[in-house]
Amino acid sequence: MKKRIFWLSIFFYCITTHTIWAKEEIDSTQVPQQVASTLNNQEDEPPTYEELRRFARAYALVKNQYVEPVSDQQLIDDAIEGMLRKLDPHSNYLNKEDMIDLQEETEGEFGGLGIEIGNEEGGYFKIISPIEDTPAAKAGILPGDLIVKVNGTSMKDKSLREMVKFLRGDPGTKITLTIRRKKENIDVNMIRELIKVKSVRSKMIGDIAYFRLTQFQLNTVDDLVKQIKAIKGTPRGIILDLRNNPGGLLNTSVGVVQVFSNPNKGVIVSTKARHQVVEEFSHYMPDNILQTDTYLKNLPAWLKSVPMVVLINVGSASASEIVAGALQDFKRATIMGNKSFGKGSVQVVMPIDNETGIKITTARYYTPNGRSIQAMGITPDIVVTDTEKGDLFSFPREVDLEDHLSNDTVAEEEQTADNKSVKTEISDQLIEFGSDSDFQLQQAINHLKGKPVNSGGAPLKEKSTTLSIDKDASSITAKEVLPTQDKKEKNQPNIREGQSTFQKGKDNTAYHTPIIPNLSMPLEAININSETIVPLSKQYPSDMNTPTLDKALDKVRVLEPK
Repeated sequence: MKKRIFWLSIFFYCITTHTIWAKEEIDSTQVPQQVASTLNNQEDEPPTYEELRRFARAYALVKNQYVEPVSDQQLIDDAIEGMLRKLDPHSNYLNKEDMIDLQEETEGEFGGLGIEIGNEEGGYFKIISPIEDTPAAKAGILPGDLIVKVNGTSMKDKSLREMVKFLRGDPGTKITLTIRRKKENIDVNMIRELIKVKSVRSKMIGDIAYFRLTQFQLNTVDDLVKQIKAIKGTPRGIILDLRNNPGGLLNTSVGVVQVFSNPNKGVIVSTKARHQVVEEFSHYMPDNILQTDTYLKNLPAWLKSVPMVVLINVGSASASEIVAGALQDFKRATIMGNKSFGKGSVQVVMPIDNETGIKITTARYYTPNGRSIQAMGITPDIVVTDTEKGDLFSFPREVDLEDHLSNDTVAEEEQTADNKSVKTEISDQLIEFGSDSDFQLQQAINHLKGKPVNSGGAPLKEKSTTLSIDKDASSITAKEVLPTQDKKEKNQPNIREGQSTFQKGKDNTAYHTPIIPNLSMPLEAININSETIVPLSKQYPSDMNTPTLDKALDKVRVLEPK
């Protein structure tokens, strides 16, 4: 017993001294100002003796009683990893290999296949998107594919670190990836390459300047500026393509916004950390010491003035959403495509020692108008599906992820009401962004040229909606008739019915209670599929402010959608 007490005392001492040492190391690194201020905040109470004792006892039990010996390093590493993983989907522990991998990805060069990997589904990791001009993209890997096997070895329940070890290897070596698509397993043979990610591509499409950004890396702004300066003359319009761009560095996103907008607009993005500590970003901080303050000032004037479209989709996340949100708030560009991913949080890498560290969420970020994108995403000004026939890409958004950080500016029910991903069939068709067959790109071009924009999807023609009432039952019934999308059944219309009720109040006022999805009939307006048909107030005399139940039902009539 005395030995156990002595051992626990030593363990507590190690924990407390290690905490102090780690804090000193963090303070000596380049931690953002708002994060550093929270590290020194004295309002947070340290862990109690009882909490530390519980952890120490669990550690001792595993160390002494587990069926096989486990090293102290593994136990500590796993404990830290579990602690970070339960916070949110983007906080995690970084061991020595993870730190090296993170540096390679940030600098844009590593060996492998060129795949952005997302969260798990059924024990398998899902592909967010293949990186352009990499073995994965050339082999036809699609967003949403599940990685089932690598060279015949099952990836089920593997950690991300373990799977990355299987995927990466020496350039020139062969690899067989078994992916699951639409419940079918497909073997894809590839050869690993040294992945040098080109984060910026550009070209002239007639008289329109097209820029595609695949990631926000250290060299992205520099590459973008070089390609801008290579353009001769003044383009008619600009298209900035951020589709399937998973994000990257915050400072780089600020620089991209500054390239295309008036510098006098002010704050581009702000972050709010713990204890409401706010930091604002309005200027790009060059990473190259040779770049001066005039680096982004000597750019062509047309960058700030010609019409501009920003393309986004469900794969546009984080830094991509910062750029799209800022340009939307500044009214500098028209946002087109699908609703974005909804990752509105900031992660900071903090060292624990000389080889390991943690990546931890430290703040939420906000657009210039104060909108939080977290779990909501950017809603396009003009919604256009991935292809003319409908959406191609379908995978979970931030709001679908377990333990995701909530949006602090919107009620929880609004975050989930119309924001979850629509699970659609993934086609075998592969979109080549920037090509002549790129449907969304062609619609962006049409918009800049003043031509009609095709929103895509299956068009609904001759839609009719009828409303009928049952006065005695105090109810109203809506029947919506839609044409079928199946040519073989074109004479069999798709009929949906729903009911919405009125309830009497003490003063005979009509209170509305919707009881079916996609059908709502408040006293102010009739909505079907979120489309306002006609305001009820227009059907009543101007002196009737609160219609009674009987009068409300008497005035409801058969209506047609606008």
